[in-house]
Amino acid sequence: MKYASTRGQSPELSFSQAVSEGLAPDGGLFVPESLPDISQRLASWEGLDYPSLSFEFLKLFADDIPERDLRKIVFDSYKRFDTPEVAPLRKLGGGLYILELFHGPTLAFKDFALQLLGNLYEYLLKDSGRKINVLGATSGDTGSAAINGLLGKRNVNIFMLYPYGRISALQERQMTCTGAGNVFPIAVDGTFDDAQAVVKELFADVNFKSKWNLSAVNSINIARVLAQCVYYIYAFLKIPESEREDIEFVVPTGNFGNVLAGWLAGKCGLGVKKFRVATNRNDILCRLFNSGLYEVSQVRPSCAPSMDIQVASNFERFIWYLENGNAQKVRSIMAEFKAKGRYFFDNFNACGFSATSMDDSEIVETISEVWGKYKVVIDPHTACAFKNLDTSGTKILLSTAHPAKFPELIRKTLNIDAKSPILESLAEREIVRKRMGADASAVRSYIEENGIR
Repeated sequence: MKYASTRGQSPELSFSQAVSEGLAPDGGLFVPESLPDISQRLASWEGLDYPSLSFEFLKLFADDIPERDLRKIVFDSYKRFDTPEVAPLRKLGGGLYILELFHGPTLAFKDFALQLLGNLYEYLLKDSGRKINVLGATSGDTGSAAINGLLGKRNVNIFMLYPYGRISALQERQMTCTGAGNVFPIAVDGTFDDAQAVVKELFADVNFKSKWNLSAVNSINIARVLAQCVYYIYAFLKIPESEREDIEFVVPTGNFGNVLAGWLAGKCGLGVKKFRVATNRNDILCRLFNSGLYEVSQVRPSCAPSMDIQVASNFERFIWYLENGNAQKVRSIMAEFKAKGRYFFDNFNACGFSATSMDDSEIVETISEVWGKYKVVIDPHTACAFKNLDTSGTKILLSTAHPAKFPELIRKTLNIDAKSPILESLAEREIVRKRMGADASAVRSYIEENGIR
C-alpha cells in the first residue's frame, strides 16, 4: 500500500517511508491510498486478544514489513500495559460503557500508538545505518508517551516541545525526569499551538529536515492514527451483538487524531456511524461541528490541559476525505485558514460527527457526579465525554488518562488520593529541560547542538 500527501505535491511512499518521514515534504499529512474493507473480517477477529487484533489490522496497512517482524513489533508494544486486556471495557449501566485507555506505561491513551511507534523506529533503523531526530510538540500526554516509547532506543534522539506552565506537574515530570541521554524536553514560553507552529516550520525547512533526518511522533504520524483505530474495533467486538446496532463513540479530543481514528475504522467497515467530539472550553472543534466554521480563538488554560488547543493538527486528514481526495482543494483550504485563521465550510457535512464542550466548573461537577453515581474516578478529559448523554442506543466513552495524573483536582473534588506507583517514583528525580521562546531559529540551533547524525 502507498501513502500520499493530503496536499498532493509529494511522492507516494511505502508505510515504512511514511512513518519515517512523519510530515510530508509539502507540509501535508500522509493518508493511505485506499482503505481496506474489514467488514467481512470482523467475525474471525472476534475473541482475539488485543495484540493479535492489532497485528491483524495493521498488517493490512504495513505490507512492506514481513509479517513475522510486524507481529513481534506489535506484541512487544503491549507488554508494558498493566492489564492483560490492554483496553478494558467497563459497563457503567444500561447501554453506557467506558473504554479504559490508561493502562500503559504513561497512563494515557497515547501509549497505544507510541509504544508501537518506538518499536517501529528501532526496527526500521536497525539495518539501515540511519539515525533520526524525532521532533514533536505536546499539550501534555503525547510528549510523555512519545518519550517513554523512545527511551534508550538506538539511533534516535527525541526533542519534545511543550508549553511551559500549561501542563500538569506530573505530565512535565514524565518528560523531564527520565535521565535518558537521548531525550531533550524543551519548555516553550507560549501555548501548545505556538510550540506546534515551531515544529511545522522546522519540518517545512526541507534542507534542515533532510540534514538532521527529522521525524514526527505526534498525531500527524500516520502510524499513530492507524494504531488508535484498533481500540475502536476491540471495543466494538466486546459489545454484545444485541447492542451493536446503534453505537456512538464519545471521544475527548483536542488534536482530532483520537476521534479521526475511530471514524477511519468506520470507513473501513466497522459498522459505527456516530462519533461525538468532546472538548473542554477550547471548543474550536465543537464550534466547527455545530456551525461549519473552523475559526481560531485564544487558548484558555483549563483543568483538562491536553485539550488546550486551537489548531487541530489531524483535521487536515478529515478535510482530505471530506473533499474526496482533492489535494488542490485541501491546499486552498489550508492556505486560507493559515492566512485568516478561519474557514467556513458552506457545504459542510458532519459525516456522523456531533460535538459538545465543557467549561472547568462542569468538569469538576461531572467528576463528582460520576463518582457518586458509579463509584468510578475519572480524569478531567474523560469527564468531558459525559456532557448531554441520552439513554438511546449504546454509548462508549473513551477514558483517555488515569486520574492519578491530576491528583490535586481529584483530591479537591472527591477528597480521594488518586495514586499510581509509576507517577510517585518521579517525585524525587531531577527535572532536566531546556527553556526558550517559541522561536524556530532557537529550536533549530538547539537541535544542531544536540542532534544525532
